[in-house]
Amino acid sequence: MPELNEFDQYVGDPVPGWAPRPPATAVRLEGRHVTLEPLAREHAPALFEALGAPEDRPLWTYRPTEQPVDVAGMEALVEATLAAPGTETMVLRPASGPAAGVASFMRIDPGFGQVEVAGVLYARSLQRTTAATEAIHLLMRHAFDTLGYRRFEWKCDSLNEPSRRAAARLGFVHEGRFRNHMVTKGRSRDTDWFSVTDAEWPAVREAHERWLAPENFDASGRQRTALGDLWQGR
Repeated sequence: MPELNEFDQYVGDPVPGWAPRPPATAVRLEGRHVTLEPLAREHAPALFEALGAPEDRPLWTYRPTEQPVDVAGMEALVEATLAAPGTETMVLRPASGPAAGVASFMRIDPGFGQVEVAGVLYARSLQRTTAATEAIHLLMRHAFDTLGYRRFEWKCDSLNEPSRRAAARLGFVHEGRFRNHMVTKGRSRDTDWFSVTDAEWPAVREAHERWLAPENFDASGRQRTALGDLWQGR
């Protein structure tokens, strides 16, 4: 039940000792299946190899930029990404492999302790893999456990059903839809908002860790229990 102040008005819960948190920056994060490291220009050839083939065009449908047509185009995109204000981008390298995807911290607000994971783009070889799930887990763990943030956001085009499913599978709560939120590639976009809060994070972290545990996979790498089955009542 919310607390009443001296004017008989309901007010939010106190946050004892709250102080601004460190800014979320591009950092190196290592897991068992994937390593994240700050994006650099030298990653462009590997990213083009992973994301630049004609059959990769569907991966770019919901992105604000078109697919680069060559390595030089990917280099230009990398440089533009690095120059974008308020964006901290990392590449994803599966174990013993080159860069095969990117993800960014955006809407970084240390004063309120909130950050968004955005611009997530995985090569087809990385999609629906343990490395893909672990990458988001590492970013969330860094935001909550290392930086002490209170809120971790995920947003996507409301028509991007794979992204919506991924958010639910990873434990994000759907908060609503921002209609006519932006214009992307000349088309109107409604945006769905999802989040995990610091109060929810312990349960989310436990589910992630149970799913990522080696004993959850058989000798051929198939999961024994699906991550979605670990959300008891969510």
